[in-house]
Amino acid sequence: MITLKKIAEELQVSVSTVSKALHNSPEISEATIEKVKEIAEKYNYRPNQSALNLKKRSTKTIGVIIPNILNFFFAKALLGIEEEATKQGYNIITCLSNESIEKEKKTLDLLSNGSVDGFILSVAEETQVKKDKSHFNNIINQNYPLVIFDRFFDVINCNKIIADDYEATYNATKHLISEGRQNIALVSNISGLNVANLRINGYNEAINEAKQKPLILNIENPENQEQEIEAFIKMHKNKVDGIIAIDNTSGVIILNKAQKLKINIPKQLSLIGFSSSNVLKFTNPKLSTIEQNPELLGAASVKKVIEIINSDTKIKPTTSIIKTTLNLRETTL
Repeated sequence: MITLKKIAEELQVSVSTVSKALHNSPEISEATIEKVKEIAEKYNYRPNQSALNLKKRSTKTIGVIIPNILNFFFAKALLGIEEEATKQGYNIITCLSNESIEKEKKTLDLLSNGSVDGFILSVAEETQVKKDKSHFNNIINQNYPLVIFDRFFDVINCNKIIADDYEATYNATKHLISEGRQNIALVSNISGLNVANLRINGYNEAINEAKQKPLILNIENPENQEQEIEAFIKMHKNKVDGIIAIDNTSGVIILNKAQKLKINIPKQLSLIGFSSSNVLKFTNPKLSTIEQNPELLGAASVKKVIEIINSDTKIKPTTSIIKTTLNLRETTL
């Protein structure tokens, strides 16, 4: 049996283009519409009515795709998603992209067969690096509600739920400046992600306002993280008096390496991390952190996707911002 996918493969266009062409969409050129209809007629294509009926029926299920279940942030976000979905009478199907664009694409394709009413997703690292948004556009063009949380693309025309990453590092940097810190560095092992760019921009803004010079360590290979951080601290031991770590592991590593080098925390060096509460019991002194409130991000994503699912009219995409919390503990004054 011929399918939309087979027609798309033969013409080397997307499935959504074939679907739109068969419905004479003004978005598709007349030449493409003619070619699509020729192939459809040649193979006696008929819409799969049972699939169409399945798609129209509510499944009370949401597809959730997250990049990494071992990341505590995403584990907590998933908890927020599951709890809110249960409260709202929905089930979830949880899948992992494992930071792979191909797995992300295959999962969306697999679940967009009528298995779910909508999607909640955080973009895989490889997808962000390659800046490929075609599979998201295909889902949107099939009229599936899509809510992206935390990691996102500005150019994707869907609802987004994000943390105030820019404001978070801006406020953290301002706090270190208020302590009298004169040389504040930023450390990151998440370069290439949009959240990293926002956090770096917030830091740079506060640094520029204070007329200080920015100092940024971008760790490209996580396997070298400990060695690069130790070398960085040794190099700037007598200069840097404040550090903000914008990923969920660097803050703890910096604390351990600084103590190994006999640097007094927080007298000589103030430190703020993005590490979640699961690591706090293992740090001495207790690490000051920016809390991203992942469970709130997850719950807000569920509320938004269900709002879209239940709406009789098309909801204009918006970006909702969940506030972070600066928790000052023993590594700051």
